[in-house]
Amino acid sequence: MSHNIYELFATKFADALTAPFLSVPGGLTYTYGQVDRRSACMATVLAMAGAKPGDRIVVQVDKSADAVALYFACLRGGFVYVPINTAYTPEEVGFFLGDADPAVFVYKPGRASKLQPVADLTGVPTTFTLSSKGTGSLAKAAGEISPVPAVVHRDTDDVACMVYTSGTTGRAKGAMLTHRAIATNARALHAIWRFRPGDVLLHILPIFHIHGLFVALHCAVLNASEVLFCPRFETDEVRELLRQSSVMMGVPTHYSRLLADPDFGPSDCQTIRMFTCGSAPLPNTVFNEFTARTGHTICERYGMTESGIIASNPPEGDRIAGTVGYAVPDIELRVVDDKDEPVPVDDIGNLQVRGPHVFPGYWQQDDKNAESFTADGFFRTGDVGSVAADGRLTLAGRTSDMIISGGYNVYPKEVEILLDELPGVSESAVVGLPHPDLGEAITAFVVAEPHVTDDDLAQALDQSLAAFKQPKHYVFVTALPRNAMGKVQKTQFRVTHADLFTADSI
Repeated sequence: MSHNIYELFATKFADALTAPFLSVPGGLTYTYGQVDRRSACMATVLAMAGAKPGDRIVVQVDKSADAVALYFACLRGGFVYVPINTAYTPEEVGFFLGDADPAVFVYKPGRASKLQPVADLTGVPTTFTLSSKGTGSLAKAAGEISPVPAVVHRDTDDVACMVYTSGTTGRAKGAMLTHRAIATNARALHAIWRFRPGDVLLHILPIFHIHGLFVALHCAVLNASEVLFCPRFETDEVRELLRQSSVMMGVPTHYSRLLADPDFGPSDCQTIRMFTCGSAPLPNTVFNEFTARTGHTICERYGMTESGIIASNPPEGDRIAGTVGYAVPDIELRVVDDKDEPVPVDDIGNLQVRGPHVFPGYWQQDDKNAESFTADGFFRTGDVGSVAADGRLTLAGRTSDMIISGGYNVYPKEVEILLDELPGVSESAVVGLPHPDLGEAITAFVVAEPHVTDDDLAQALDQSLAAFKQPKHYVFVTALPRNAMGKVQKTQFRVTHADLFTADSI
């Protein structure tokens, strides 16, 4: 018996092949049958190009129906789908290509002059663009062949996707996600969020990380639901589409932007049965104001790339601001001290999880894998929190310095390394400061020679760092505060500049 997750998907939409799947606002609507056939064509092209089951396919493409078909193609062909952020620069892409060692690299049209040399330098055997025309177009080639419709046999522990996530060292790690882990989490979310016939999902998330690609899309596919597939978040458009939807999944920034529109209110949400929020902590003020404005209580949940969704507030019952609810089915969750011993109820400690949702490890990172798992198989999440007597989880923070800005993870060390290499810069410390829209805004404290300016730093980083990772503000200081052991005390900056981005100071 095959455990390829695409077979699970196909059984769920087998009776809905003519039903709408991806409806692009202002554009076309693609049925389940059309996307299914398109994925079979793309899988055939990839196999003809030399890709074999288990090979990595690195993908940097814009959100589109063809991008979803490509993801499905990798699943059904037994290839390992490796999405990377569309904002990454060629220099950053080069790292992922070198680390993942892919058989194929697919990139968005118009970037050949910048990305093809990187692919050549890293030895990628085959490249495609996702355009509908021209030499080297995967979409064009897929439209010119008869597909092989078979789905390749996969075992439960075979890797389906590899999604990169970083650590405090700044080096990205490829989290290997198996067919079983992805399928188990998808089934659990479909069940606990009570997906039902007629649900329509408003999809406003990118699809290069698990929130948009797995959490949102998989729930819809398991339900054979229509997906209103927005390329980006535009407040006016989202307000209009909410009136055609029953479920919206977003990040805190989406909800704060809706609330920033004084005309947004109950009339926009009459057909919605559930709003969910994740990827970053939802501020209590946004949670409470959204309820007061609309009458809807946002369902906050908590997850990681390595585990999928770990906990969720209930679809019915109390949703409490500042908490992320209860462990999802098949997830064991515990809070322990630094010796991995359980802490008392309501005490704060290190959060660890175990279960079929959890990944088996990082790609080619044996040392990191040994550190990441306990002797009895629990994954160390790196987050801290507490569990109440009834099992409700409340997060208290992160053990690392990771910044979550606009729903994206940013790791200070990666930014600091680049800053410290610039002429005239002695050293730097990067922190996240409270921001009314982004949640946290990246701020760089820099020790530099007098002639160095904000513009100098911004222009230099623009060449080698994705825009969402770049500091929103630079503060020049004479020295970085350190403790007796020489460690930089970033907490001092977080305290002294906590109101840098508040309404009164901007």
